[in-house]
Formats: sequence, structure tokens, C-alpha cells
Amino acid sequence: MCAPVGLAAVAVLGLAILALRPDSAPPRQSPAPITATSLFLDGPYSSRFAGELTAVKQGLFAGPINVRSQPNDVNFVETVAREHAIGVTSGQKFLLAAWRGVPVTAFAASFLDTSVAIFTLESSGLRRPADLVGKRLGCSRGSEGDVIFDAMMAQLGLPRSQITKVPDRDSFEALRAGEVDAILTTIEKEPDPSAAGYVRLNVIKPQEYGIHVPGLVYFASNDLIHDRPSVIADVLQGLIRGWQFAYTDYARTVPVLVGFDPGKLKSERVRFELQQQRSLVLPTGGRIADYDQSRWRTLRDILLFAKLGEEEVPLAQAVNYQFLRDVYRRSPDQAAPGTWNGEN
Repeated sequence: MCAPVGLAAVAVLGLAILALRPDSAPPRQSPAPITATSLFLDGPYSSRFAGELTAVKQGLFAGPINVRSQPNDVNFVETVAREHAIGVTSGQKFLLAAWRGVPVTAFAASFLDTSVAIFTLESSGLRRPADLVGKRLGCSRGSEGDVIFDAMMAQLGLPRSQITKVPDRDSFEALRAGEVDAILTTIEKEPDPSAAGYVRLNVIKPQEYGIHVPGLVYFASNDLIHDRPSVIADVLQGLIRGWQFAYTDYARTVPVLVGFDPGKLKSERVRFELQQQRSLVLPTGGRIADYDQSRWRTLRDILLFAKLGEEEVPLAQAVNYQFLRDVYRRSPDQAAPGTWNGEN
């Protein structure tokens, strides 16, 4: 009787030892690494991207973000799509790429309106679009400004054929030298009044004549939106907070921005540019990053009028409004536009 009992005890002990062996335990699965999302900027580090840059520096994004400046990428939208990333570029460049079949979707705005404007010398007396008839206009052919200018003049019933466009003379130097009577450029390029040789200017803005189109827009590859929609929502919330921070206190914002490129960015200039673009980011009665269908329809009609492309992809497929609705529904305190309209 003792032998069977002894054998049974050995068997039980053997099973216990096998159960304790490391290779018999289920393997532990380490948590998947969190993949950083890339945010591409269509241009060099500057005040145009103050919201994005301050959000990164102040840790306002929920997850890891790699900000990458792409100042010379002629295929910027395609690059963002290929890298399954998020990008910010002009509404015009985005929509034309979407029409060409690049798999991207816009989900918010950076500049709610175009930053393009027409500048003239104050001494010239040219203050309205009608004053430009018969004059020389410095511009960059086929640029956003060129296209918007033509649409504005057509809408006002003014003869574009009586305006002489001078290519590659869209600088303030050309304007001061009398090479042209007006120039088309963006408002943040306006010379600082404290700069040497400054002369007083008149500014004609297309939005003052009924031309409202998305300025800079945020977009992402369709794969990223489909596979990781929570990332888009988190990034959008971080961008809104970044712009809020940027305009809360210039004394804190300006050093943050200058730190991205101290060799080229100067404090006073950055502050001036922030002030120039403020109304595009924080419109009276509007919400940061918000856009509406009317602006997109106007941009679509302008591009079709200019014969720059065909609407192969309808706006309903190229532009998403749901992320904005969801972010402001979750954090209604972020809407409060009145909070951000005071001067610093």
C-alpha cells in the first residue's frame, strides 16, 4: 500500500514542478508603443503656425506629436497623405490636391479667412478695388492671391483686362520703388511701422468685399482619419488650446516662437505678425479653428472660375465638420470667443 501512495505523491509533485516552469506560463504581452503623430507645416517656423508651435512647447497635445516644417515641398499635400500624417496648408492648395485624388480630408481651419490683401502707398490715393483699374499690380501668377483677386474684381463687375499684372513684383520694395502701383501679398508680410524706410500703406482686403474663403486649413490622410479618429480629435483640441495660449499673453508666446528659429525670428517682428493675423484666428463672434460650408463653396466656385481644376471629389467628401462639433461639444468652455478678443 505504501508504494502506490508514494508514486502518487511523486506524480503530484512532478505536476506541481511543471506548473511552476517559466515556459508553461502564458507569455506577458508588453503594451504597444504609442506612435507619435506627425504634424507637417507648409512653410518655415513663423507666427503663421503659432498655435501649433505653442501647443507643442506647452505640452497641450494629449499624445506625442512630431512637428515638421516643410517650407519647400511643392507636393506638400501628397507628402502628408503618404506619411499618414496631419498637415496645415492653404485652403486652395488642399482643395486642388483633393480634386486630383490625393486621399486627404480637411477637419478644421487655422486661419478662418484668407490672409491675402492688396497693398498700395497711402500717398497714391488707391483705397478701393475700383481704384486699381488701369494700374499695375505686382503679383505671383497662379498664386492664392492672384486667384482671389480675379474673383473679387469679377464679383464687383470691374474690368480685369484693364489691370496690368506684373509677375514677380509683389514685394514692398517694388511698391516703394514705383515699379508697380499695388501688390498682392499676405498681411503678415506688411512692414513693421518701426522698420527703417517705412512708408504708410493702404490695405484692401478681399473679405471686405464679400470674398470669404478658408485661409489655412488642417487636414489629414484619410487612412489616419479612418484608423485613428481619436488622434484627430485630440490633436484638434490641442491646436485650439495652442491658439488660445498664443493670444493670451504675448510676453509668454513670443519667446516660445522665437525659440524655434532664433537666427531668423525676432521678438518684435513676431509680435507684430501675431497682431496682424489676430482677426483671422479669433474672429469677433466666431470660434477658433471653425469653418462653415459657405466659405468652402466660395473657394470651390473661385477655383472653378479660374479653371484651375475640376471638382472630381465633392466637398461633402473632402471636408469634415464632425470633429469640430465633437470637440466643442465636449469642451464648450473653449468656444467663448469673447475671452480671446482683448488686446495683450
